[in-house]
Amino acid sequence: MHKKIVVLGGGTGLSYLLKGLKEFPVDITAVITVSDNGRSTGKLRKEFNTPAVGDIRRVITSLSDIDKPIKTMMEYRFKTSSGLDGHTVGNLILTSMLDITGSLTESIDCLSKILNVTHKVLPISEDSSLTLMGRDKDGNIVEGEEQITKAHHHFDKIYYKEEPKVLDKVIDSIRDADLIIFSMGSLYTSILPNIICEEVKDALNEVSAPIMYLCNAMTQPGETDNYKVSDHVILLDSYLDKRKIDVVIASNTKIKKNIAKKYETEEQKDPVKIDYDNLKNIDVELIEDDLMIVEDNTLRHNSIKLGSLIIDYLLRK
Repeated sequence: MHKKIVVLGGGTGLSYLLKGLKEFPVDITAVITVSDNGRSTGKLRKEFNTPAVGDIRRVITSLSDIDKPIKTMMEYRFKTSSGLDGHTVGNLILTSMLDITGSLTESIDCLSKILNVTHKVLPISEDSSLTLMGRDKDGNIVEGEEQITKAHHHFDKIYYKEEPKVLDKVIDSIRDADLIIFSMGSLYTSILPNIICEEVKDALNEVSAPIMYLCNAMTQPGETDNYKVSDHVILLDSYLDKRKIDVVIASNTKIKKNIAKKYETEEQKDPVKIDYDNLKNIDVELIEDDLMIVEDNTLRHNSIKLGSLIIDYLLRK
């Protein structure tokens, strides 16, 4: 029987992780945040009163074993002067299925069958009105995932406007897992939206499976400026209950000066440094490796190498 891995996250970081991890003999359950309210997803949420489908679409495409042209079609974003402008094909398909079935989980299962996805994809909740909230260090309240991202503030608290009803299948998957992973991605809008749920925290308290965090390679402007690896771990731990992060995987890639300069000037992002002494003090195991590659002048995690590190850790536990 394959080992069971539960990955919690959202956004492009999770998609890149799953592209590599699916190549290994493990059973993956990807748990996806559904509070996004921007771009195509935001428009569809307003019009059809649905949970966010954008990250789900991206994850299903990443896990798919179907031909590349079909994957490209799923990610195709319309550029037109009509109401289709900005929408992706995959978002429209998921929304139509949701309108037909009345269940996001069932819609995901249908699309997964079409795209030959053998792993499990679950939304954290089916609540259609799920709204992410943030309180910054000055006490200002920001409502909405897109608004939190655009604010570029350091937030003291991330929470939901109303506590979501987490799917029973999500809780069951966490309880059955051999390894639980918090994927790389935005701390505030990709990872925390999953782990701030009280039902998820309660489930994590009950399990003995290790909790792994895949640390971001770059900071996020306003949110994690000057953050080192230990700062990411400490922030996530502060939202957890009894259980804390057991192991963190971080990249020690020496980023070329021209690439680092590009991120610094165009996106106000800096490399996340490994602070060895602080990591020892918070009693978390560090796994480091040269994990970053450059694709189209953009830094990406080497998904196969990252997957290999995860499997190596799992096999020795």
